[in-house]
Amino acid sequence: MSATLLAGPPAAAALLEDARARASRLARVPQLVLVRVGDDPASVSYVAGKQKKARETGLQSHVHVLPEQTTQAELLALLTALNADPEVNGILVQLPLPGHIDEKAVLDAVRPDKDVDGFHPVNVGRLWSGQVGSGQPGLAPCTPQGIMALLDFYGLTVAGKRAVIVGRSQLVGRPLAGLLLNADATVTLAHSRTADLAAVTREADFLFVAVGRTHLITPEMVKPGAVIIDVGINRLEREGQKAKLVGDVHPDVAQVASALTPVPGGVGPMTIAQLLANTVRAAEVQAAGQA
Repeated sequence: MSATLLAGPPAAAALLEDARARASRLARVPQLVLVRVGDDPASVSYVAGKQKKARETGLQSHVHVLPEQTTQAELLALLTALNADPEVNGILVQLPLPGHIDEKAVLDAVRPDKDVDGFHPVNVGRLWSGQVGSGQPGLAPCTPQGIMALLDFYGLTVAGKRAVIVGRSQLVGRPLAGLLLNADATVTLAHSRTADLAAVTREADFLFVAVGRTHLITPEMVKPGAVIIDVGINRLEREGQKAKLVGDVHPDVAQVASALTPVPGGVGPMTIAQLLANTVRAAEVQAAGQA
């Protein structure tokens, strides 16, 4: 058996087409504002990619680039202004921030209905109370919500199934657990150092791995026929060559699993697509509140 590859681009294209159609029904084109502090190469690339995709989807986008030495007070003042701007629907602060800035204080300063990253405590609470999804005001973090959209695109249903998540971050693991529970899965949240991790992962019908450790999951750790979502990104440096991107899952797992996301080209495209879908959702909620 060789696993079916769950490619992200076609699923992301479908999500973006839906976002484009919903945006066209609004009186005003949704606007996403991206805030970047400093010139970290990865952040520069990520922000440029998000802005490019926003424009391709027909949304307005603007980037605020602040110098590395920007103070926390200055950044918070910018967010206050963006929160108050009726033309701005979504605000994303690119992480990581310089060490002298408290990331939590900054993320908490974004107005919940403009928090398209889904990190504000109000949105976290809405997620865990089930207020995320069609007709609901809550916004969930883009990667976990994008994973759920990917599963839906490929017709993979988690209801009544055992889901194991390896990785407990606020970015992926914890919010993904909430979304899976809301979709009626039985969820186990594990750590890469969980005792006898293999015994836990072998119970999974759906295995989600978001640790950032190359080849963490090997074939003997996988239940035959399981669906595996590899969220890990690891850059393997090769002398004289461009770094190769690999996930957390050993390639031989493809002989055991029924379906598997590739790295790159799996979850990554869904994260950006979901960010834009969240921006449209924020615009819809804000428009309804103004009606």
